[in-house]
Amino acid sequence: MKLFAAIDIGSYEVEMKIFQITSGKGIKEIDCVCHRMELGKDVYRDGRIGVEMTDELCRVLNDFVRIMKGYRVDDWRVCATSAVREAGNQLVFLDRVKRHTGLEVEVLSNASQRFMDYKSIASRENEFNRIIQKGTAIVDVGGGSIQISLFDKDRLVASQNMKIGNLRLRERMMNEGVSLKHYETLLTEVVKNEFLSYKKLYLKDRVISNLIVVGDHIGDAVHKNVMTRADFLNFYDDMIYRSDEDAAGRCEVPEDVISVLRPSLVVYRCFLEAADVENIWMPGLHLTDGMAYEYAQQNQLLKLVHDFDEDILAAARNAAKRYQCSKSHIKVCEDLAVGIFDKIKKSQGFDDRDRLLLRIAVILHGCGKFISLSNAGESAYHIIMAMDIIGLSEEEKEIVANVVKYNTVPLEGYDKIGSSRMTRENYLTIAKLTAILGVVNSLDRSHKQKTKEAKQILHENELVIQLYSDEDLSLEKKEFAKKAEFFEEVFSIRPVLRQKKMM
Repeated sequence: MKLFAAIDIGSYEVEMKIFQITSGKGIKEIDCVCHRMELGKDVYRDGRIGVEMTDELCRVLNDFVRIMKGYRVDDWRVCATSAVREAGNQLVFLDRVKRHTGLEVEVLSNASQRFMDYKSIASRENEFNRIIQKGTAIVDVGGGSIQISLFDKDRLVASQNMKIGNLRLRERMMNEGVSLKHYETLLTEVVKNEFLSYKKLYLKDRVISNLIVVGDHIGDAVHKNVMTRADFLNFYDDMIYRSDEDAAGRCEVPEDVISVLRPSLVVYRCFLEAADVENIWMPGLHLTDGMAYEYAQQNQLLKLVHDFDEDILAAARNAAKRYQCSKSHIKVCEDLAVGIFDKIKKSQGFDDRDRLLLRIAVILHGCGKFISLSNAGESAYHIIMAMDIIGLSEEEKEIVANVVKYNTVPLEGYDKIGSSRMTRENYLTIAKLTAILGVVNSLDRSHKQKTKEAKQILHENELVIQLYSDEDLSLEKKEFAKKAEFFEEVFSIRPVLRQKKMM
């Protein structure tokens, strides 16, 4: 059994949950402490977190530390989201928090934050797996932005972020001095404008039967966790024009909750108008639940049923389709890449995460041609870095983007590549995955899928790649010879290509 404390420093509240985690009984919440404070109000207005807000947070976190000591927790994790992520004085803020509380705060990227929220939902395995059998959308509303993730046949196929979070929207309306009478009209115009492009790019003719709502207090306000479309619209009409005081009394929630719930209701209403949603599920889960689930997963305290890696790959394939990459070419390259990776994995110290990053790079390696045929690598780098690949950290996304970029041009030195996130270890990972991608891409240089079958055989410092094909592989052999040199330089393994005729 483990006692785990999860602390979420959000845009409009700070929450700590204490969980009891056992391999037999799973995850059980045993305490929850929440403090309302709007860090995002400073950030979305001034771009910085003020001194008074920082001092208040430190007092709250020190109270949390005392509670953790009282429970004698085995482990803890503190995560901050969009307010801290967007703060211009982020480093000073984090240093001050650490000095005054002793807590190391991890600032999550948007993709990491939303993936953890998604894991919190998936922790309700029976309900979640039943719901996503039909077309499903998760609308994750935060203070700074919303994330919309689409499922098709139980796989995550697309996830997109929009900076129309409830606190950001509320502050925008307040800054413009909007009266309650016109509040809903203006909010709807702002949100619908964002949804217009989203609907054209992602919804199209997709059938969305179920909506899963994450990240705010609507479940507390309606006192249930499932609503039909009609129930929600009735609730919306009843609440939207009420004053904060009147709405809070009617819903039996604090008045300040209403001020951020109202923009969320507009977001949900606009999504319902864009998709033919039948039911809305409000599981009442937050980032802290996802943190506990991830902790249990990493410490092998839970047996996972849902394959999250397959969700990441499905989303990558959907992106590749959007950029008109060749599905058949990707299939051949991915099979070859996985075959080579598995043969040299042990000797090169690779892990399963490296395997996943390689597969994503293979899937997306042709996306740059959508922008530029002459500068495809550079274009692909910028496309991938601009993507919200839910489930990948910013470091991992940068690795993938560089692997794709340097598939077409020579790899530059460590001092010339990447950003401040680029470590020597990450650079070596890029070099190794680039070497594999270069070789497998050369083996289908014609994009004609001439190879019917492949086999890899590792003999000490030689990797024999045996291709079964009756076709002329002259072009592939020529390109392979160019890529084999870099492969040998990186791995100290000489790749050898052999062709066998089909019997």
